Amino acid sequence: MKSLPVVVSLLLALSLPACQERTAPPGEATHPRDVAGQTTGLGNGDATPVRIDASAVWSGATDGCRQAAAPGGDHCVVEAMRGAGATPAAIAAAQRLAAQGESGYVSAWDDQSGVGVATLEFPLRANTNQGTWLVDANGRTIDVDADVLPDSARTGAQARAFFDRHPEAVPFAPAQAAGTAPLADGGVRLLYATPLRGCLACADDGMLTLGYDFDAQRRYIGRQVVEVR
Repeated sequence: MKSLPVVVSLLLALSLPACQERTAPPGEATHPRDVAGQTTGLGNGDATPVRIDASAVWSGATDGCRQAAAPGGDHCVVEAMRGAGATPAAIAAAQRLAAQGESGYVSAWDDQSGVGVATLEFPLRANTNQGTWLVDANGRTIDVDADVLPDSARTGAQARAFFDRHPEAVPFAPAQAAGTAPLADGGVRLLYATPLRGCLACADDGMLTLGYDFDAQRRYIGRQVVEVR
C-alpha cells in the first residue's frame, strides 16, 4: 500500500493539467486590436469551406431579379449565377451573402500587398451597390463595411471633439481604399475610409479611417482606428 504522501502527490499531479490556465509562451505576440465582428464567416469553420480568390469573380446579368418580388428573392441572384454557369467559388460567395439577407456577388478581385481584395456588387440595392471583403492568407474574409464605428473610434481628444460638434454623424458605406502602411516584422496595414454624416443625402461631416492589419504571412490580426476628422 502506498504511503499517504505518495498518494497526495499523485492526486495533485493528475489534477493540475485540468485546472491550470494556459500561459503564453515567452515571446508570444499579442495584438490589442479590435477583431470582433469583422468576418463574414466564409471559409471560417464552415463544414465545406470555400476559399475566395480570383475564381469567385462573376460578371453576368441579374436584370430578371430586379423585377422579382417573390419571398426569398435574396436567392434569385444565386440561381441566376448557377444558370449562367458561374464557378463554384462564385456561387458559394453569393450563397453566403444570400444567407446574410444580401443579394450580391464578387465582381472583381485584386491583390493589395499580398492581401486579397474582393469587390462585392449588390445589384438590387437602391443605394450602396458595392462593398469589399479583404481575404487573408488563411482564407478568412473581413468585411470593411461591417461594424465600422467601434467604441474605440469615439475615444481620444480628436474623436471626442468631432462627435461633440457632430453628434448625429454616423458612417455611410461603402468604405474606400485609402492606401497602405508598413507594420513591424514585415506586416502591412490596409487603410479604408468611410464618410461620416447625419443622413444619406447630407454633406459629409468628416471621415473615419480604419487600418486592417496583417502579419508578415498576411494573416489578419485585427483593426485599429487610425483617424477621425
